[in-house]
Amino acid sequence: MNIYFACSITGGREFERVYQDLTAALLMDGQEVPTAHLAESSVMALEAAVAPREIYERDVAWIRAARALVAEVSVPSHGVGYEISFALNAGKPVLCLFQEGRKISKMISGNPHPQLQVKSYKDSVHAIELMRKFIADLK
Repeated sequence: MNIYFACSITGGREFERVYQDLTAALLMDGQEVPTAHLAESSVMALEAAVAPREIYERDVAWIRAARALVAEVSVPSHGVGYEISFALNAGKPVLCLFQEGRKISKMISGNPHPQLQVKSYKDSVHAIELMRKFIADLK
């Protein structure tokens, strides 16, 4: 299954290890993850070489082609918020994960959209468990 993974890039990389654990689990489970490179430590250098318009067009095409979007939202990010909204408006199921105890945008936590799930996690293992349940429920 094609899963679009969204995470903060320029907004902060505090949860990079969680991003890497989530994408590794998706790939290990046989999912197609066109955005897996966004979890890598080298992402800033990789994305710096790509023009903003190209990133927009590439990412929008990836969201359209995806079955669902999984976003780690513990760190505020304009891009991730945009991707979540775009996916929901395109009819895609969305899972937003955030570290327990963190404050996240009320535009996400208060959104009643039936295709949106917002879940807090204790650690990477718990986040992976929540993500796997979300994906299993899509089938």
